[in-house]
Amino acid sequence: MILIKDGHVIDPANSIDDIMDILIIGEKINKIEKDIAIKEEYEIIDAKNLMVFPGLIDMHVHLREPGFEHKETIKTGLEAAAKGGFTTVACMPNTKPAIDDRTIVEALDRKARGAKVNLKVIGAATKNIDSDQLTEMGDMKEAGIVAISNDGKPVKNANITRRVLEYAKKFDLILIEHCEDESLANNGFIHEGYYSTILGLKGIPREAEDLIVARDIALAKMTDGKVHIAHISSKNSVDLVREAKKQGINITAEVTPQHLILTDQIVESFDTSTKINPPFRSEEDRKALVTGLIDGTIDMIATDHAPHARWEKEVEYAYAPFGVVGLETAVSLIYTKLVKTGIMSFGNLVEKMANNPGRIFKLGGVLKVGSDADITLFDPNKKWVVNPNKFYSMGRNTPFKDWNLDGEVIHTIVKGDFALKDGKVI
Repeated sequence: MILIKDGHVIDPANSIDDIMDILIIGEKINKIEKDIAIKEEYEIIDAKNLMVFPGLIDMHVHLREPGFEHKETIKTGLEAAAKGGFTTVACMPNTKPAIDDRTIVEALDRKARGAKVNLKVIGAATKNIDSDQLTEMGDMKEAGIVAISNDGKPVKNANITRRVLEYAKKFDLILIEHCEDESLANNGFIHEGYYSTILGLKGIPREAEDLIVARDIALAKMTDGKVHIAHISSKNSVDLVREAKKQGINITAEVTPQHLILTDQIVESFDTSTKINPPFRSEEDRKALVTGLIDGTIDMIATDHAPHARWEKEVEYAYAPFGVVGLETAVSLIYTKLVKTGIMSFGNLVEKMANNPGRIFKLGGVLKVGSDADITLFDPNKKWVVNPNKFYSMGRNTPFKDWNLDGEVIHTIVKGDFALKDGKVI
């Protein structure tokens, strides 16, 4: 039994924003009240001056198993999640082999047994990611998947996407889309604009994203299917999603901390940790992402945690793989750059990183009596410096190396048990 005492409890989903206590018995929240009496059998957490909120949920991580264990493993990825305050993460299916049938879903479930952090699996929409053959979504749903995606690629064409949405609808599954017209992207690797021109690097126009976003919105309307736009990066795409929502189309969207904070100017460093897909875009795009997050067009923040081995990134910029790690820095980055600067409230942070992903994908993300005791405790007064060599993740590829950040996760509690205690992974 754990008693969290005198914390600033925040849960917009339940209109909680006050100094309160939380009593955990077993795996569940037993009480959320003021001044809960202390008993000898309780383990007391003094949460004075700490923010206490529903455990963070990340719907977009790459844990690399099976097939790419030299980049990350389920063990190291879930340890990184605990360090970052995430109590639930969902892993993408672009592994080797792809997560495209129930046997692989079940294998991952077995692999994660005993882990402190909840692992959810996203199944592929089509066999081996890039084919035109649909996966057995119902079979995978029965095995435990929470969504479908071909992340790293969009579903190949409009007709296949239509079929995916119609089939997924039967199982109440959301299609998470990496929106990129590959013919227009044409093997580019940074945003097409001023910096691609002066640096002589091949660009990806924002329209490569916009075209697939527009396609998928039209098909979601046509089929009444559910589409979630992954790592949105373009001003035009934000406008398209905003208009689609006004029409009542089943569209949701996520944005990464890195796209909210950085622009394509960062590529001037030629640091391959700045090479991501979609690429960092212009300041106009970045501002549109922030606006879309605040006004509700963008529903959630997801890290797109994408670790790579050091040797894979230590090559010429054009040859490095796309991706940055993000689980261990996400909440502190958002707090430092958006909350402390007054752009958004801490309640907004909780809404975008816990409430909304939990609601949309039916994974909880709230604090209420009887719910799983998945809780994050955050010290807003703690200051720290990003040192990739201290990451729990095997990945060191972060563009935020040596950044000074405010606020740090102190405890991560999952189903009433510590996954992180006093800043250390259990």
